[in-house]
Amino acid sequence: MMRVLLILLWTTNLVQRNIPQAAGVQVFPPVNFTLTVSALAQVLLHWKPNPNQEQKNYTIRYDVKILSPVPEEYDTRKTHSIQTAALHNGFSAHIRTLLLHNNLQMRSDWVKEKLLPLPGAPETSVTNLSCVTRITISSTVSLHCTWLPGRGAPEDTEYFLFYRYETYTEECQDYIKDKWNRNTECRFSVTHIDPEEVDKLIVIHINGSSKYAAIKPFQQLFNQNAIEKVNVPRNVTVFLEQNDLLATWEKPISPFPKECFEYEFYLFNLKSGNKQILKISSNDFRLWIDVTNRYSVQIRANHHICCTRGFWSDWSEIIYVGKN
Repeated sequence: MMRVLLILLWTTNLVQRNIPQAAGVQVFPPVNFTLTVSALAQVLLHWKPNPNQEQKNYTIRYDVKILSPVPEEYDTRKTHSIQTAALHNGFSAHIRTLLLHNNLQMRSDWVKEKLLPLPGAPETSVTNLSCVTRITISSTVSLHCTWLPGRGAPEDTEYFLFYRYETYTEECQDYIKDKWNRNTECRFSVTHIDPEEVDKLIVIHINGSSKYAAIKPFQQLFNQNAIEKVNVPRNVTVFLEQNDLLATWEKPISPFPKECFEYEFYLFNLKSGNKQILKISSNDFRLWIDVTNRYSVQIRANHHICCTRGFWSDWSEIIYVGKN
């Protein structure tokens, strides 16, 4: 009986899905679908509703499928969408019309469009790109990037780095060169990166020039908090209270509140050679120790719950406590 009921429900659902088609309603794909590079590593997807599409009593949305470089699917009521993506190997997307009426969904065929890879000779792009940000005392953000020349890049290759944050784009003016006089590092002492924002993207674009080959550009996206080298905890104080070691400190220089940080507490017994690294989520710490021994203490910090974890800070300066 249950099996018959399930078959009946499935058949009824199938008939309901086909009602609009039986009523002569067609779903037409969007028209004039275009991809436009609107900024470094940014693509504007734009399309128009099909003029032949019947609209009364129906809700029209659009399915968007990004195929490359990073697969993603979503739907929208709008006829445009902005994607941030590394474009050096091209970009590909599909869209289709989605017609909604009560519990019915009908879809058109896909419309496809793509951007070709950026031109350049193979293996001339930079490799091993890494970047680090720091929040300064003046609450600005510095940026430092390093890379290696591509294996196929001629010795006369000159690389040039640009960063984009939101709508602002800037070219590097402070390079460090390797022994062949090629740019392999870039430093921005001040940027337009907002230290109070959470998990926004930084776009890095590096192109190049050579007399002997076309240098292929390279792009990479970085989460601003994931590449932040967190500052060292401040005003670290360590003292003994009977048989307890007490330590207090202030959060690193940062716009985030103290609840957003966690710490590692490094305790080294100079007599026995024993080492301990303890994770702490507050700004103070108490630990029983053998006060007849002498210890060194250091603390470092990282993001905790407010944003993506960054790079651990350097260790604070060594503080000694206990008997010699």
